[in-house]
Amino acid sequence: MSASPRRRAPRLALALPTLALPTLALPTLALPTLALLALALLTLALLPVIAGGQSRRPAAPVSVVETSLADLRTALEQQRVTSRELVRQYLARIGTYDVRLRATITVNPRALAIADSLDRLRAQGRILGPLHGIPIALKDNIHDVTMPTTGGALAFADLMVPHDATLTTQLKAAGAIILAKTQLTELANWTASGMPANYNGLNGYGMNPWDSRRDPRDATFDGRPVLTTGGSSSGTGTNVSFWAANVGTETSGSILSPSMQNFLVGIKPTVGRISRYGVIPITADQDTPGPMARTVRDAAILLGAMETAVPDPNDPATKACPPPAGRDYTAFLDTTRLEGARIGIPRAFFYDTAPPVPGVRFRGGLGRAQRAAMDSAIAVLAARGAVIVDPADLPSVRDTAAGRNVLAWNPCSGLEQAKGRDADCSVVLKYGMKRDFNAWLASLGDRAPVASLTALRQWNITHQRAGAIKYGQALLDISDEMDVQQDRARYEADRRKDVALAGTYGIDAAMQAHRLDALLFPAVASAGVASRPGYPSVTVPWTFVPAGDGAAGFPKGFDPKPAPYNVTFTGLACSEPVLIGIAYAFEQATRRRVAPPQFP
Repeated sequence: MSASPRRRAPRLALALPTLALPTLALPTLALPTLALLALALLTLALLPVIAGGQSRRPAAPVSVVETSLADLRTALEQQRVTSRELVRQYLARIGTYDVRLRATITVNPRALAIADSLDRLRAQGRILGPLHGIPIALKDNIHDVTMPTTGGALAFADLMVPHDATLTTQLKAAGAIILAKTQLTELANWTASGMPANYNGLNGYGMNPWDSRRDPRDATFDGRPVLTTGGSSSGTGTNVSFWAANVGTETSGSILSPSMQNFLVGIKPTVGRISRYGVIPITADQDTPGPMARTVRDAAILLGAMETAVPDPNDPATKACPPPAGRDYTAFLDTTRLEGARIGIPRAFFYDTAPPVPGVRFRGGLGRAQRAAMDSAIAVLAARGAVIVDPADLPSVRDTAAGRNVLAWNPCSGLEQAKGRDADCSVVLKYGMKRDFNAWLASLGDRAPVASLTALRQWNITHQRAGAIKYGQALLDISDEMDVQQDRARYEADRRKDVALAGTYGIDAAMQAHRLDALLFPAVASAGVASRPGYPSVTVPWTFVPAGDGAAGFPKGFDPKPAPYNVTFTGLACSEPVLIGIAYAFEQATRRRVAPPQFP
């Protein structure tokens, strides 16, 4: 059995105000997280806060726990708190709890200095934007020049990128403090088949605040959490108030899944709504960044701050969706938005067992608890005036011909679908990874730790004893065997089929036939379908259900805790304003979001 990978402590260096005392410099050190942060916070506690001309902290500081972006902004405007104080509180929570959760890979060494500068601007009456002085975190596959961008890969542990991602530039222009880089599944879950969600060779296993214990079952007793965190993004830090909100990325489910598992709101935008320039890719056909937050309003604020006012010349896909006026998605937050909204229920597969199709083993359907949860959600929608269209099935799910059924056509994954054994799966992801990952490495210039995907695979093999590829690298292997030139025709044919089955003959057909505003999916079940044509979804906290098979298979006396369960609204390309409005009205009618009690 492979040894557990070493735990890299999040790095923290403090920029302290100038005093008539010796300056304390804390370089990047390989100290345990808690000890490093405790030292930093002790220093802060002993020093007066003089940044920005202030002689003391506010008399009644605002708590950051479960406090929304909107409320933080109001508190800052009313001078009831400073940005420095917000950073200090968030750092204290990271120092207290991250040793149990591993939500953070790196803490921004300039966070306090940035907070001070933003406090000074505020004192001068200069407000940069809607996130002025508010701490946000980025998934660690998104470029930020102040911190390493690792993707969770050992090979990239010390990669300092030459430029910010476009979305990072946008957030900084809006006044955000990029406080940290979050945990993620290694290379956004395109490294190995069977790798647990939120595991990477650099930082180990991320844990779920709703049940932060490790899995005790023999077959999975390798350090992974007993309750999955979702992946490949991480919502853990936002869930326990390590920062106000965070940015994830999704190729297929990687914003929606961790949002649900942490009882958060997640917006998976239309592909191209948010620029991908400066984000470690899987494939440009499906990749998108998106916000993860505790409320729909917070997610809407963050989405607008991430979007560019005009298309990004470094990402042609940003021409797809024009932004709303002022890039303000809060304009669509209306508690009456459900009145008259036509919401479809895609029963086949997503709620009920789908018709049999040759080659399709799993035909879907909900368990008893999940079905009860969705019945009650539908009842809420109807009570609030929504027109429920039931059923509103996807034709490509009901079609009994394998060649026309989306359930019979999935992305190639694992060595069993390597080249020569991949006739019945889509090569879009593995082809896209070879094409786009090598292009990303080239964009780093002489900063690139390796020159190509091939070189990364070789590096991983050489460094297995250091903790690389604990679960292998089958997904990298099947990507690297693709020939970008010779396999292009196959890729293009598979891409057309992906869009036809999931989009044209799937979501498009259902929504157009029934004149729908949105489809309502249980949990985050739309991810695998909506991701292929690049359609948006908004997931909202709803309830808790028994985790997996309940206590079955666990040692005697081990009682697994219930798992969060969301509902997800999915629509056509560029329909974020409609989906956000519907999601907000549902959220406000139900208000189900709660915080995990073990991390007060």
